[in-house]
Amino acid sequence: MTASKTRPEPHPGVLKIAAYVPGKSTATGGSKLHKLSSNETPLGASAAARTAFGSVVDHLELYPDGSSTALREAIGEVLGLNPARLVCGAGSDELLHLIAQAYIGPGDEGIFTEHGFLVYRIAILAAGGEPVVVPEKNLTADVDAILAAVTERTRVVFLANPNNPTGTYLPMEEVRRLHAGLPGNVLLVLDAAYAEYVRRNDYESGIELVATSDNVVMTRTFSKIHGLANLRLGWTYAPDHIADALNRIRGPFNVSGAAIAAGVAAIRDRAFVASAVDHNERWLPWLTAELEKLGLSVTPSVGNFILIHFPDEAGKRSADADAFLLDRGLVLRRVDNYGLPRALRASIGSEEANRDLVAALGEFMGKGK
Repeated sequence: MTASKTRPEPHPGVLKIAAYVPGKSTATGGSKLHKLSSNETPLGASAAARTAFGSVVDHLELYPDGSSTALREAIGEVLGLNPARLVCGAGSDELLHLIAQAYIGPGDEGIFTEHGFLVYRIAILAAGGEPVVVPEKNLTADVDAILAAVTERTRVVFLANPNNPTGTYLPMEEVRRLHAGLPGNVLLVLDAAYAEYVRRNDYESGIELVATSDNVVMTRTFSKIHGLANLRLGWTYAPDHIADALNRIRGPFNVSGAAIAAGVAAIRDRAFVASAVDHNERWLPWLTAELEKLGLSVTPSVGNFILIHFPDEAGKRSADADAFLLDRGLVLRRVDNYGLPRALRASIGSEEANRDLVAALGEFMGKGK
């Protein structure tokens, strides 16, 4: 007889999960804190979004619209999308979990690349599936490696484009080649959290591919360029049948009224988005160039962050740099758990934060002015 269990046990996939650890929010020293660990915008949220958020305060006793109708209609209006094919969630993280829950089960496989977003692994395991990690080439997703990893058990392929934490991307031609090589029953998830920042003629977030396919979805977020990370708000554009599946399993009130109101205002404030893009376009190349002058290697990025590589030399390693920067109020992101133990990720911050980071790393590398 099998011995009786004395307490409830989660299914094995849950126990394989290493809980997601967000970027640090505090430093050990410095007269001023510069948090550059979570890719948050240095511009905050737009005035319109803040006003809309405040408008909800007199109705906190009421449930929000369970279908996020006003938000879906606003996204559809601005981007030319059918609101019926949009599903909103508590950040794109929730939507990634819903996708895994709907399409991955025990014995199924989900694919992502070796330096891909950690939530993919968590979502696959939480759904009872098996994560399949494929190698990248030059810190960039490799279409041939992904296609070679597809088996009869593959159900979902997660592709962050641009990728976090590397900042690299696949041109749309390569994304289309990936899609063309996948079986029709395999879902391709294009995670375009940083799409608004990309200024490359060969990039496309995935809207057109979703519109013309039955097995592609695109996820987006209000956490980055719109500055609404605190409200947890995201959305996905999907074929009708996939939107229907996600709506069947999501929580009935998964997006708060405050998030809906702020999101409507944010998506319509195109001037604010343009100003955020302009800020990134100015400081991303500047920060990259200044750090390279210090002898540090920086992976070319199209997002609002950079990946900085440190020497494998005593006293100059990434862990040493992290401790040095924390003592000066500069908080970057350790990326050891992404398989990048010799690097730190830095968000593009305010002018002051960017200049302070360069000055501190100049001192760290022995090249301070």
